[in-house]
Order: sequence, then structure tokens, then C-alpha cells
Amino acid sequence: MADVVESVLQYLEKADSVDSVDLANHLNVDHQKVVGAIKSIQSLGEVINAEQKVNKSLELTDEGKEVVEHGSHEARVFKAVPEQGIAQNELMETGPYAKIGFSKAMQAGWITMDKSAEGGPKILKKVDSITDKVQECLQLIRDLRLDGISEKDTNDFKKRKLVQEVKFTSYVISKGSNFSSSVSKQEVELTPEMISKGTWKEKSFKEYNFNSLGVMPPCGHLHPLLKVRAEYRQIFLEMGFTEMPTNNFIESSFWNFDSLFQPQQHPARDAHDTFFISDPANAHEFPMEYLEKVRQVHSKGGYGSQGYGYDWSLDEAKKNLLRTHTTAVTARMLYKAAQQKPFKPVKYFSIDRVFRNENLDDTHLAEFHQIEGVVADYGLTLGDLIGTINAFFMKLGIKNIKFKPAYNPYTEPSMEVFSYHEGLKKLVEIGNSGIFRPEMLLPMGLPEGVTAIAWGLSLERPTMIKYKVSNIRDLIGPKVDLQMVYDNPVCRLDK
Repeated sequence: MADVVESVLQYLEKADSVDSVDLANHLNVDHQKVVGAIKSIQSLGEVINAEQKVNKSLELTDEGKEVVEHGSHEARVFKAVPEQGIAQNELMETGPYAKIGFSKAMQAGWITMDKSAEGGPKILKKVDSITDKVQECLQLIRDLRLDGISEKDTNDFKKRKLVQEVKFTSYVISKGSNFSSSVSKQEVELTPEMISKGTWKEKSFKEYNFNSLGVMPPCGHLHPLLKVRAEYRQIFLEMGFTEMPTNNFIESSFWNFDSLFQPQQHPARDAHDTFFISDPANAHEFPMEYLEKVRQVHSKGGYGSQGYGYDWSLDEAKKNLLRTHTTAVTARMLYKAAQQKPFKPVKYFSIDRVFRNENLDDTHLAEFHQIEGVVADYGLTLGDLIGTINAFFMKLGIKNIKFKPAYNPYTEPSMEVFSYHEGLKKLVEIGNSGIFRPEMLLPMGLPEGVTAIAWGLSLERPTMIKYKVSNIRDLIGPKVDLQMVYDNPVCRLDK
């Protein structure tokens, strides 16, 4: 590097200014070494002036390099045609680029086709010799001799993906106010010896660069899903919610479906929608008094409801499964709250993984994260649900909220939540909500005046929007690019 620095200063002493690319060619060194020397000289003070310049150049693609070495596709096709001609299907098997080469050779008038030949079309040479202009032009581009290349040829080579345009930065350098062709190396460290002998007074020290970021320490990096999850969790905590324990991926059908007043013949309980566990296949411990109340409300009704009118099966309720929603945890927590006397209002939330036997596509996986919030208190109404949802999404920066009536087995009334998407120019669904049915709450032992409102949304969809990921399999699973995890900054929702 010291030799290059000295060469740069000696050249600049005889010239007013020079481009770093021209200087690299003159010195016969790599351009990046010249750039490094320029930056090194700049650190010494006003020795030189350097103006950054963006340049465009042409670079051969891998296919273009092959043409330089072996000839253009059309020339190789021409050479593959013998004097007596060749069948078209045989010619197409002579190389990987035979199809494009055949088209270009026909277009250039080098070969002709005899469609009346016996056994199918036959290809014959139309000229005795050719000049491979494509190969010659690409050789000039390789050697950076672009004067002989026309704009028409350049555009044609780009379309054929033989060359590509690249941008690179160079510097136009000139003498600075303190220019000198010989500079002394600045010290970067003050040693005890310099201090004891007083030699530091005669030294020139390099200035500290307080803007330098330093080297990133080796460490792990949070996945984008975890970053967005942290933002949602903070919003719930700011609103006074308590996080529910969601560390049990396996649930019984009783807590996942029956406790939510979801009938045993519901399609969601079929194997093509739910992952059932084979070992252990069944759960055995239930709060029996509560279980009996659930049996009654399903089969015979109660609490103002006529129920579903079927024979409720304990065997069906015992079946273990991978939970299909975190509402199973909500049911457990509401039952636990109902056992506390007197009842105290609760505000719960959870963000964790759920599992459904769904077909995989760009926006669906068999496992995903569900965000859920629930409030249980006396006298809550649909207005409280709408107001709480509006407050929640307001903290996310989503203001234009719309609601649409919907059906859920365990909430009545139920509402889908929509927001206007500026990019798509239409309303898009962002969540679901509702008031838990009395048939779900009263068997738990909650007082009659207590109402529970709840809403939920996925974690993956807002993360995909935030980080501009179009395929969910690029966000979760074996196709995830670890560099994407490393590069993406900490999430900040647009508030």
C-alpha cells in the first residue's frame, strides 16, 4: 500500500487532476488498491482533493465469456452443418445453445432449410465462410476497448444476456492545500516509551475517527418474526394485559373444542383439518364437575340455550391434538379466573404457535402464530369490543378500521376486522373478534353479569408486509435465508 500511495502522489505532482481508473491503468495495479491509497492519503489531512464519480461499464456474463472462448452460438451452429447438410432435429442436439444459434444463423443468412428433403427438414450451408462479429465484439468488451462497439450491438448483446451493465465508483483527485509528494506515516498509537522519552512531541498522530462504527461483534440475530412479536407484546403490556402461559402445544379435544361450545361433529374436528396425536392418544385428567356441565350444554342445552341435541362423547373429548388455536389456553385461563371468589376482571393476551392441517401455498403453512387478546369484566358490550380493538390497532398505526358481521361457533356476535390497504387500494381482513357465548362462559362458573370480549390475528401476515416477504416459506422453514435474518433491522411499527 505504501508503494501505491507514493506512486499516486508522484503522478499527481506532474498532473493537475486524474481519474482513479486512468491512474490504475497507468500504474498497472488493481483499481481498488488505488482507491485504498486515496483514502489513506485523505486521512493525512488536506493533501489531496477527491471527488467521487459514478461510472457505468459493460461486463461479460458467464454466457458471454463462453462465446469469447468458443465462438457465438450462430457460428457454432454454422460449423456444425456439414457440406452435405444435416437433419434439423440432429442439429438441435449439437449443443445447449443450438436453438438460439439456429435462429440467429437463419436470420444472418448463413444457413437455409430444405423442407422437402426426405425424412424431414434438412439444414444446408448458404455461404462458404462467415465472420463471427459477435465473438470479436465481446473480445473488445472484455479488453475494455469499447470505441469499436456500436450502441445497436450493445443493446443486442444485453437482450441476449451476453453482457450486463455494471456501475462502479471512481475518484477524480487533485492537489490539496497541503499537497506534498512525500508524506510521513502518522502514528496511530501513543506508547509509554514515547511519553517517557518525550519523542511524542516530534511525532504526527492520526486523528481519531469518531464516526467509525467499528467491527460488529459476533452474535446471534433475532428473526423478523421475533422482532414483530416483541412490538405486539409491548403494545399489550402498555394496555395493561397479562400474558397467558402458552407452553403446551398438545391439547385435549375437550379444551380445544368442547369447552368453546364447538360441537363434536364440527368439520374442524376432522383429521383433514386437525393434527391428532397417536401417542399418547388420549388425555385423562379433567375438572369433572365442569366437564359434566359442558356435556349438558352440548347435548341438552342450558343457560338459555337449547344446545346441539346430540349424544356428547367423552371418548371424543379425550383425543389429544396439536392445538388449532390459542383460544384453548384462553378457555383454561377463564375457567381458572371463574374459580376465584369473588370474581376479579381480567385482561389476557398470548402470542404463540398453532397447528392446522392445511394445504401449503405462498401465504399458508401447517403451523403459524396466533395473536389473541381477551377481556372479561361485568357489563361489557359490543361497543367495548369495538373500542378496545380500535385502541389496539391505533397503537399499530392502523386507523381506518371497519367491522363486518361473521360467524364463529363460540362467539356471538362475531365480527371480522378490516382495514383499508393503501397499496392494494381496498379493504383487507386483518383479524377476527367476538363476544364469547354464555354457553361457553357460564358452565365455567363465571357470574351471569360477566362478559368476555376477544379478538385475534396472525403474526406472519403483518411480518410479511413489514419486511416485504411475498412467500411465507421464505420467512419460516428450511428455505429461510440467514443473511435476511442478519440484515433486517429491529422492527419499528409505523405508529
